[in-house]
Amino acid sequence: MKTLEIDTPYGTANAHVNEADEARAALVLGHGAGGGVQAKDLVAVANVAHAAGVSVVLVEQPYRVAGRRSPAPAHQLDTAWTVVIDHLVAGELHNLSLVVGGRSSGARVACRTAEAVGAAGVICLAFPLLPPRRSGAKPAQSRLPELDAVTVPTLVVQGTRDPFGLPPPTQRREVVQVAGDHSLRTDLGAVSEAVRAWLNRVILEPR
Repeated sequence: MKTLEIDTPYGTANAHVNEADEARAALVLGHGAGGGVQAKDLVAVANVAHAAGVSVVLVEQPYRVAGRRSPAPAHQLDTAWTVVIDHLVAGELHNLSLVVGGRSSGARVACRTAEAVGAAGVICLAFPLLPPRRSGAKPAQSRLPELDAVTVPTLVVQGTRDPFGLPPPTQRREVVQVAGDHSLRTDLGAVSEAVRAWLNRVILEPR
């Protein structure tokens, strides 16, 4: 494992790289809005992907590296993420089939930028489909268009009790429900198995 400090227009991002021997693909994951790359589901998915022969990178957005918990605006997140991936694809992940993803806010960033970075697939952990409605407030706008805009195979792993709701499956999008809430901590084994099976079937299986 090594950590790269990568300059972006909005500050320094950290990329924690765990390269696989004779890697068959690469997986780059982003964290949630208020959390970090130590989230248990991210770590579990990173470990199972690496065990399958995938080089894995966990990316810390500049606002987190700077010590802030409040997330940056979407366009800043997307720009910083794209700069980091461009850097990785030119170096450590060169010539590897690229899968992007993350948990919650990180999953949204991965969806919005999938085409721009040339991703072959997207993994969404706890996609925040519909923000819980606040008392007296208008219903929040669904984030489903961000998922629907992805044109490559997509895996969504969602807790059965996630207050943000459950995205529908489509021909390109597989949705796996596991026990638990938005944290996905209840059954990390089920989360890992969903990702392992999808990676083997969709990304790693010889064409």
